[in-house]
Amino acid sequence: MTSNSLANHLQVDRYGDFQLTDAIRPSLDLQVVPREGYRIDTYRDAKVGLKVPVLAASISRECLFEIFLALLPPLGEVVDVVLETSHNSEKGVHRDLIREEIDRPVLESHFCDYENLLLNDGCTGVAVIGTHEPMEVQFDEHKLLIIYAHCLDPFERIVCRAGVHRNDHLKLITEGEHLHTTDPRYAGEFEQFCYRLGIGTPAEHVNW
Repeated sequence: MTSNSLANHLQVDRYGDFQLTDAIRPSLDLQVVPREGYRIDTYRDAKVGLKVPVLAASISRECLFEIFLALLPPLGEVVDVVLETSHNSEKGVHRDLIREEIDRPVLESHFCDYENLLLNDGCTGVAVIGTHEPMEVQFDEHKLLIIYAHCLDPFERIVCRAGVHRNDHLKLITEGEHLHTTDPRYAGEFEQFCYRLGIGTPAEHVNW
């Protein structure tokens, strides 16, 4: 790998009709070619005997944030939110910070104010969690949308109405080597975002 080849690779954000945000790039050898679609699987935790349906969606940049917001109403009017950050940390290590019981419309307004951070910072992720029943919508550091719920039907309808097609053989960018990108200013914006949300307590885990 040369510095020129890496720089050129980082400039490429479009693969056919699919456009990446600035946050993430596939490996130079394109182990996974980014493409739009969603798949449904089951998350399993053998230690506690847990099985939860999961919908994972890869959405092109131009409608990614809009679809993320559209997925939040089924969670209810009051939600918990977890912000994930790997700023200033060792590779692969991140912190989770939680704010409990925030009005969803208020949270959505804050998300809109920090849309650029959420879309383009490869060290920032967010999870919104229902308080009336176990459901969770993640907008992770890879800019994938991942939904955990015992009934995925309302979320799948939203994704389908947006024109995203199901493909249970879809390979996600996380399933190959990939690169996260960020900018020093994003670390400061993340701290401002935390302050805006009143976040500061580490999140240990989410109970299902």
